[in-house]
Amino acid sequence: MSERIVKPVVNPEGDGTLLTVTPESAGWEYVEFQVVQLAKGQSFTRDSGDQELCIVLLSGLANVSTREHTWKNIGKRMSIFEKIPPYSVYLSSTDQVEITAISALEIAICAAPGKGTHPTRLITPEEVGVETRGYGNLERQIHNILPEQKEADSLLVVEVFTPDGHWSSYPPHKHDRDALPEESLLEETYYFRVQPEQGFAIQRIYTDDRSVDETLAVNNGEVVLVPCGYHPVGAPPGYEVYYLNVMAGPTRTWKFHNDPDHDWLMKR
Repeated sequence: MSERIVKPVVNPEGDGTLLTVTPESAGWEYVEFQVVQLAKGQSFTRDSGDQELCIVLLSGLANVSTREHTWKNIGKRMSIFEKIPPYSVYLSSTDQVEITAISALEIAICAAPGKGTHPTRLITPEEVGVETRGYGNLERQIHNILPEQKEADSLLVVEVFTPDGHWSSYPPHKHDRDALPEESLLEETYYFRVQPEQGFAIQRIYTDDRSVDETLAVNNGEVVLVPCGYHPVGAPPGYEVYYLNVMAGPTRTWKFHNDPDHDWLMKR
């Protein structure tokens, strides 16, 4: 198995953690990612410390409390593949959050360095930008949960629904050079869900010089680490593919560079 794939644990830890990616485990500097699954009535607590967090309610209902706020009965979709925007909570650094499940609950905790610049807040589904991107079998649905136009210190968070037989993160693009204004350096995680669950997604990761050139078969519930290179995703016929992207780097802006061999697709 590729070292770029992080698999969920078969038996979650006592706090419901299914998987964790840290800068140390990924071998990079900025992005941390965690998926937690809670039964009804179970709670999860986390301090943000010197990080900012974006907690995405992937599915289910919850009560969420921070040091200064309480939001009760938040959550809307009971399945990711309802394709409606999620509730999320942005947590500033030096804050603390407690999440109590009032139904079966799955959450994603996206983390990156924080400066305490922006206050903790609730991000409602109505605040999530929804767009259709691409054309033909490149068409996919985008939910911009925490884009660069919204307040944060480091994090960029987006979810993508790729219909069966379609491609996304396509044409192949990369953002692995700190070379603004042309390109920004952003580490990235892809958290995949597949419907039906026995399916898989295809993700290729490659660099211009092909010093990195891998093609991955990614299963439901797995995370792919993308520290560098182009990274397109394909959804096989019969299987719809969802992924949650978390990006962060030295500058909070998404400036990408398309593979010149495939950039002609943008001109069609």
